[in-house]
Amino acid sequence: MLDQLLNNFPLWTALLAIFLAQFLKVPWNYTVSKKWDWNWILSSGGMPSGHTSAVTSLATSIGLTKGWDSSSFAIAMILGIIVMYDATGVRRQAGMHAQILNQLVNDFTTLVNELKNLKESPSKETTVKLKEILGHQPIEVFTGAWFGISIALLLYWIWYL
Repeated sequence: MLDQLLNNFPLWTALLAIFLAQFLKVPWNYTVSKKWDWNWILSSGGMPSGHTSAVTSLATSIGLTKGWDSSSFAIAMILGIIVMYDATGVRRQAGMHAQILNQLVNDFTTLVNELKNLKESPSKETTVKLKEILGHQPIEVFTGAWFGISIALLLYWIWYL
């Protein structure tokens, strides 16, 4: 059983793809923000999409090893489409809602402090801030898809040839 698990090419390809995609978010975000933030390794959202990299790598590696007409490839492909749709649709919209809600909470707190006419600095009440980066821009999913496919092709070449 352990031998089968260790020789499961699609599994290792998908795991490597998601790990590398998550790792790449750190230097990518450094180029954008000029700040090293290692929290990106465990974050959803951002460039490239780690989830998309995993599912496209999985589908590609299954297609390469089991055949493009196999049931396994069909399942992986449909799973990939759902993941990519969710990343650019539902999760992206949830992140946009979180941004608006966070701004509303911030504006409301400022308004209450102004209405109280406080002479001291505004209180720094602890409020729960919603996570704003949940989903992906289409380019992040597109990049993640090509990254996952590339990882599967590269590993196939290393593993089998």
